[in-house]
Amino acid sequence: MARARKKIKLTWAELKNQRNALERFELYLPTLQLKQQQLQLALGQVQQEYEKVLAELRNMEAALSAYEPLFRDRAGINLEEMAGPQEVKTSVKNMAGVRVEGFESVSFSESVYSLFGTPPWVDQALADLKRRNRLIAYLELVETQMTTLQAELKKVSQRVNLFEKIIIPETQENIRRVRIALGDAMTAAVARAKIAKAKLELREQKRKSEG
Repeated sequence: MARARKKIKLTWAELKNQRNALERFELYLPTLQLKQQQLQLALGQVQQEYEKVLAELRNMEAALSAYEPLFRDRAGINLEEMAGPQEVKTSVKNMAGVRVEGFESVSFSESVYSLFGTPPWVDQALADLKRRNRLIAYLELVETQMTTLQAELKKVSQRVNLFEKIIIPETQENIRRVRIALGDAMTAAVARAKIAKAKLELREQKRKSEG
């Protein structure tokens, strides 16, 4: 749907208002564009981190698949439960002016089992499972950062487009219209003045001729 054109007054005061508005818009646009660039850069860095951690997680999953046949002989130990994160600690960090959650650490409950009554591979399997779960927790947080930055970038990009493609061109068009209208009004005023002067001169000549 086309944007409705705002009615403006064709006056000198309106011309001044439109020029002042254009100056403000042209000063504000570079700030928005800089914000857009910063968000694009931050988002690119987070996306790279996401891909890096995702690849590491996939490698970890592949390594853990070697334990699958052994998991059937766990001597009654629930390794998945023991390796489950107890707490994921985060902090607030600033990325391109946007507050996002930053990863701090993952804590696990103490693993209690008999070192002598369990197979020798249990220690390594448990450590690998914890590492995998730490990667999952970190990856989820990075994904949240991406979502937050993408939403902010979309909002800022929409504002950049609004100023670049609509607000500034419309204001420039308003200035052009007012200037043309004022120019036409001045031309008409000069023409009326000339006609009035010619009539006065004609009347004066007629009066003199009759006198």
